[in-house]
Amino acid sequence: MGSSGAGLGVVCVVLSLVACTGFDGAGMDDGSVVAGPITTAELPPMLGGRYTLDPGQDVVGELQVMRARYEDTFVDIARTYGLGYGDLVAANPEVDPWLPGADTLVVLPTRYILPQAPREGLVLNIAAKRLFYYPEVARGEPPVVETYPIGIGRTGWATPTGDTTVVAKARDPIWYVPASVRREHLEDGDPLPKQVPPGPGNPLGRHVLALGLPGYLIHGTNKPAGVGMRVSHGCVRLFPEDIESLYARVAIGTRVRIVNQPYLYGWHKGDLLLEAHRPLEEDQRDWPATLLAQARAALVEQQGDYFILAEDRIGAIAAAAHGFPVSVISRRPDTRVAVRSARRVVNIVAYDRMADRTVD
Repeated sequence: MGSSGAGLGVVCVVLSLVACTGFDGAGMDDGSVVAGPITTAELPPMLGGRYTLDPGQDVVGELQVMRARYEDTFVDIARTYGLGYGDLVAANPEVDPWLPGADTLVVLPTRYILPQAPREGLVLNIAAKRLFYYPEVARGEPPVVETYPIGIGRTGWATPTGDTTVVAKARDPIWYVPASVRREHLEDGDPLPKQVPPGPGNPLGRHVLALGLPGYLIHGTNKPAGVGMRVSHGCVRLFPEDIESLYARVAIGTRVRIVNQPYLYGWHKGDLLLEAHRPLEEDQRDWPATLLAQARAALVEQQGDYFILAEDRIGAIAAAAHGFPVSVISRRPDTRVAVRSARRVVNIVAYDRMADRTVD
């Protein structure tokens, strides 16, 4: 991942045990923290997004909390930790993204549930604005996954879903501006030429993977602050360093699957987790009608009747849409969660034994 903003201090938040049943927010309108005292200890940041996968593993990464410096912004923090600007906004709704403030605790949603798709090639979840790459490994080696934030098509220029392949690659590309894009810019008083040569003014950046979906690309950008947001005319944007890494390893013919999964369930050490993102504006699916049924099906399939599903919690997690996995099981004696409620909106401050992790 990128190194801008290096030296950001990561804070390990050690939380006393909280009853999971307190998650629904009832009786917490005063904004109090439903947990014991929070203590902090400085730890090195966990950078990078490459994870070894065990059989059946659904969840990778680990949630982090950092202490901001006075000069930090969400744009800087996001690029340092392999996140998009929107990831930090969703995870920290009460923090000013342009002036978090010195010593403000910022949740880093660096834990991910893998999309429901075959684990090969490139899988892009446009609802989460995140790409997952499953590179080929040598015989006998465990599978791995890498994950990167992406910018996607803005409203009216949605990035399409579907299965395709990488059909071409280009370094220092020329941008042949589509007529529809030129027309839009002309109407806005910002005319564009038919071609934009390589260089700092080229929005494709320096590396391009062309897809079998005509007109759609995975590419870099000359405006990295837009990664993690809806900013493009349908193409997929990555940080320059991320697309450079992928460009060197992703071969022509690699499978690409683009999915739209705002709500993801996954199992981790016997715990069923839900990761919720705000559905895209054009997504008209009736998610409230399906979320509970999906959780029940997962519970029956994997764990039988051993655990109790916290059904009220599912709605709270979906409504908050903080973008990182949270338990939906009501009996988990080893789960550590700090829950803050303001106006009955749940804001997860930190989750899951961050004090016990080992940093290589």
